[in-house]
Amino acid sequence: MKINLLFLLFLTLVARAQEAELWITKSDQSILFQKQFNKSVFGPITNTLPSIYVDDTKRFQTMDGFGYTLTGGSAQLLARMNNADRAQLLQELFATDQNNIGVSYLRISIGASDLSDHVFTYNDMPAGKTDPTLSQFTLAEEKKELIPVLKQILKINPQIKILGSPWTPPTWMKTNGASKGGSLKPEFYDVYARYLVKYIQEMQKEGIRIDAITVQNEPLHPGNNPSLLMPQDEQTAFIKKSLGPAFTAAKVATKIIVYDHNADRPDYPISILNDPEARKYVDGSAFHLYGGNVEALQDVHEAHPDKNVYFTEQWIGAPANFGGDLLWHVKNLIIGASKNWAKTVLEWNLAADPDQKPFTDGGCTACLGAVTIGEKVSRNPAYYIIAHASKFVRPGSVRIASNVTMSLSNVAFKTPTGQTVLIVMNESDKPVEFNIRYKGKQNMSALSAKTVATFIW
Repeated sequence: MKINLLFLLFLTLVARAQEAELWITKSDQSILFQKQFNKSVFGPITNTLPSIYVDDTKRFQTMDGFGYTLTGGSAQLLARMNNADRAQLLQELFATDQNNIGVSYLRISIGASDLSDHVFTYNDMPAGKTDPTLSQFTLAEEKKELIPVLKQILKINPQIKILGSPWTPPTWMKTNGASKGGSLKPEFYDVYARYLVKYIQEMQKEGIRIDAITVQNEPLHPGNNPSLLMPQDEQTAFIKKSLGPAFTAAKVATKIIVYDHNADRPDYPISILNDPEARKYVDGSAFHLYGGNVEALQDVHEAHPDKNVYFTEQWIGAPANFGGDLLWHVKNLIIGASKNWAKTVLEWNLAADPDQKPFTDGGCTACLGAVTIGEKVSRNPAYYIIAHASKFVRPGSVRIASNVTMSLSNVAFKTPTGQTVLIVMNESDKPVEFNIRYKGKQNMSALSAKTVATFIW
């Protein structure tokens, strides 16, 4: 009788136990984003191991998604693949079913970026000519490769959100008349605002909704090609005098996001948001991490908690240091940016060829794509970095509370379907045993050295 009671108790505990799905990537590349089939169960058993406590009663920002910049060069390489290979790769990247990674957010350039094969805008004019009525505006360059690729992606995932970022206005609007550097002439503020409105409207005619734009990519870095210098006082004036009113007049619902540069200058977005006339048009601020600390994102959130925060770009240089890149980016971007209020985490960039081409004259010559497209397709660190979040932390997921123990960096989310996702990284040189504690139950887990894990339950 006693044995039967114990057996019934055991069956009851098993029935009440909650299994966690586990995916891992090891920095030595022995395991690359693979589902683990050993049982990982939440139950009432206790021990004295250090614990990560996950608390879904404490909720923070809602996530828009995880993804990449689809540069002009990325689109070119994808467009030139044969139809079957391109369809298979796009399915792997953007579909949300079991065998794919479900990228949910894309950034694209408004005109050329430095990872296009040449510099262009949508209103290029001969030297000495201007077009203040924008009569020569055309998306012809984008209709060659970017727009067809985007349409194919939208068929796979119609809900994907798209952010547009300009690298330069048309050169006739600039103080130096060149694609590199210079500033936007004040007399063309209104014209450039209408140019950005027209871009959004023309993309909508192609069936491509631009969810948000940043006002300028890296406005304090005029040394790229293309680029534009736009200090915060100029960006403030442009938004409140021209861009915001133009969006309002055209009834454009696309969000306006400021800054889009490094975390070492949180004063830049804060100063714009401090301006009552500018801030009413602004949804939030965007960041890169080539300078400063990711915690600066929280400083901006605390200064203006009613405005959103986005993380929009970080490169990986070729050749990759797989283990170092994996751990740094997961710690600082997937975990760090999310824990500091970012609604998006985007890597730069989606695709390049084996020589990191294409790029402009003066553009980035060593930017490693998430995938390399050559005679075959290879997957690089950024592919796995984003996959650990994008596949499981779907748009509409909410970041929830979790603590750090034994230097196990982590971040947790509650998904729209009610699942809990915990991304954990063991960056130490030794394996670590620990608990995940959730709603009074615990899951005893172990991670080998220098390993990234995603738990889903």
